[in-house]
Amino acid sequence: MLAGPKPRILTFLSATSDDEKSAMLVNLSASLGNAGRQVALVDARAGSQGVAARLDAPRAATLLDVARQERSLEEAIRPLPQGFGLVKLARESIGAAAIGKQQLRRLSNTFGVLAAQADVVLIDGELDVEDAFPVPAMASGDIVIQVGNGANSIKSAYALIKRLNVQLGRRPFGILVTGASESEAQVVYDNMAKASNRYLAVQLNFLGSVPADEHLKRAARLGRSVVDAFPLAGASVAFRRIAGRVSASEMASGMASSGLRGMAGT
Repeated sequence: MLAGPKPRILTFLSATSDDEKSAMLVNLSASLGNAGRQVALVDARAGSQGVAARLDAPRAATLLDVARQERSLEEAIRPLPQGFGLVKLARESIGAAAIGKQQLRRLSNTFGVLAAQADVVLIDGELDVEDAFPVPAMASGDIVIQVGNGANSIKSAYALIKRLNVQLGRRPFGILVTGASESEAQVVYDNMAKASNRYLAVQLNFLGSVPADEHLKRAARLGRSVVDAFPLAGASVAFRRIAGRVSASEMASGMASSGLRGMAGT
């Protein structure tokens, strides 16, 4: 009874471009930070395609460095002016074959320490060649798939769901539609939800949508979040709404809650 609330851990996979995914993660993190949440944004992608590279983060300590006791956790967390902390999981490929089971176990423990310091952990994730995640917490937390309203993006998102279903078994996944109006996003979600339920027996939950908005690019050029730079923009309204859903008490037990679907139209 004395234990504090568990942090929300959301791993994001994307069927959109790397730039679009990074913009979404930065602005959602900033929106949560503006709402008073302690947010850690973790770049868990191999190579330089993740959000850390797009934020032009300097070569800093990683969580793997901390797990190896080469650096401190404080050195691995980079506070950003947008109102959240940025962390890189590793600079190299991760997996038992790459770094060994013992180091992988230490990395998972280090991730747990980081997560315990935050209210919300957002992860820029990807599946490895075996369709697995490097840290078990990424699979046990909420998994959200970002999708656009184009046919190729929808097809790629559905392929991700199929891969996750094979690897993790039947469980719910969140859907976040970007670059689309509310009505377009609802059509995308409804079609994906019907197909996933019919052919995979998988439940999808609608986290929300973000419209195409030139203010996103303007804010990025200023090195700011859209919520801070242009608070009345359509994208800002959308990110505040999504941040509210992430923080809502109805989601405290995870997105398997039936309350999420009911929130889709609010």
